[in-house]
Amino acid sequence: MKYLIIVPDGAADRTGGVFGEKTPLEMADMPCINGLARRGSVGQVQTIPLGVKPGSDAANLAVIGYDPAKDLTGRSPLEAVSMGVEMADTDVSFRANLVTLAKASGSPAHGDVPFDELIIIDHSAGDIPTLDGREIIEYLDGKIGSGDPANAGRVRLYPGVSYRHALIVKDGPVAESGVGDVVGESAGYEMTPPHDVLDQPIGANLPSGDGSAYFLGLMKRSYELLAEHPVNLARRAAGLNTADAIWIWGQGRRPALTPMTEKYGVSGTAVAAVDLIKGIGLCAGLDAPEVEGATGTLETDFGAKARTAIEAFEGGKDFVFIHVEAPDECSHQGDAQGKVESLGRIDAEVASPVVEWLAGNRERTGEEYRVLVLPDHRTPLSIRTHSSEPVPFVLFDSSGGLEDLGGRGDDNAFTEKSSKSGLRFASGAALADIFFAGGSVN
Repeated sequence: MKYLIIVPDGAADRTGGVFGEKTPLEMADMPCINGLARRGSVGQVQTIPLGVKPGSDAANLAVIGYDPAKDLTGRSPLEAVSMGVEMADTDVSFRANLVTLAKASGSPAHGDVPFDELIIIDHSAGDIPTLDGREIIEYLDGKIGSGDPANAGRVRLYPGVSYRHALIVKDGPVAESGVGDVVGESAGYEMTPPHDVLDQPIGANLPSGDGSAYFLGLMKRSYELLAEHPVNLARRAAGLNTADAIWIWGQGRRPALTPMTEKYGVSGTAVAAVDLIKGIGLCAGLDAPEVEGATGTLETDFGAKARTAIEAFEGGKDFVFIHVEAPDECSHQGDAQGKVESLGRIDAEVASPVVEWLAGNRERTGEEYRVLVLPDHRTPLSIRTHSSEPVPFVLFDSSGGLEDLGGRGDDNAFTEKSSKSGLRFASGAALADIFFAGGSVN
């Protein structure tokens, strides 16, 4: 049996927006995925447990069968694993976003306005290219990270992809800079994802909790250092959003996940552009190859992800997990048309060629296959951030082995509306258990 999961990140939405009573999933042209829906089952799954914030870290862990309430130790350590950062058990990792700030009037940030009165207008610094992001992070590391003697060698910034970077703090005594008991206190920090507070004064959402003042200091210092950085001067001259500061959040220590080979008896590959998903894959014992041209935006090479998935199956993998960030990024940017376009391209350039390969492989070898398509969470355009409602899914089994589950119908589609009359799963793990092992819905 071959297993394929496709996650169009943040694809599910709400009605009442620019498309009236329709959602982007209803507006998008998705003949392949909707064809699977008509021949398979649809339904809804609660990927975000009660009391857990609706982040991509929690939601994607749930999609592949883990319990975020137990298995999630923080977002950034998953990304750090993907970046090749060696973390000790006592290290704490933080996400460091490059963000664009502005005055409440919308004018450029730098000037006479206090830092805490600024607003975040872009959580991604205009989807800053990876090389530019790397240059900025390496510069900051030399100033406020490993290059600052006051940190006593305990702090380092690591460049990642585009605007997504990591800050690692090692355990140790209080340093001259103010680095304190990060390991002991990090669970009590209140640190807010920047995409949750777009266009709001940042003062109420800055790091808080015992010991967090150090990180606020890093953010303010980065703001001062980046005002006239050459990358920002060039971006400003070109009319692009600038990387005005680092925004620190998503803290945690390295998780210990049961490998997928042990959990479900499958060997697999995670195909993704973003470090978070690759890190989840690596921690779950999956391969996580670099996909050339994969950016995590609407400009990503969708076809490269399909080719990488097919190569993994051809190389003997049982399971491929394909994650596409573009719908989520479009939602965060408030780009409704871009979100619809991304969904159509996922269907045409990702789902269609991989499903076609699976069908052809079945004809050649007799090997059956299962396909699960679902967002990790909803990212409604109306709020431009994540929400915790159940998400729709499509479940297809080429052998018909899951037909007795229900949720079937000629009118099935990969939409929020269609999924309401289908199957219901209380957790991602419950759906994953069915997907990989079969059995009863209950």
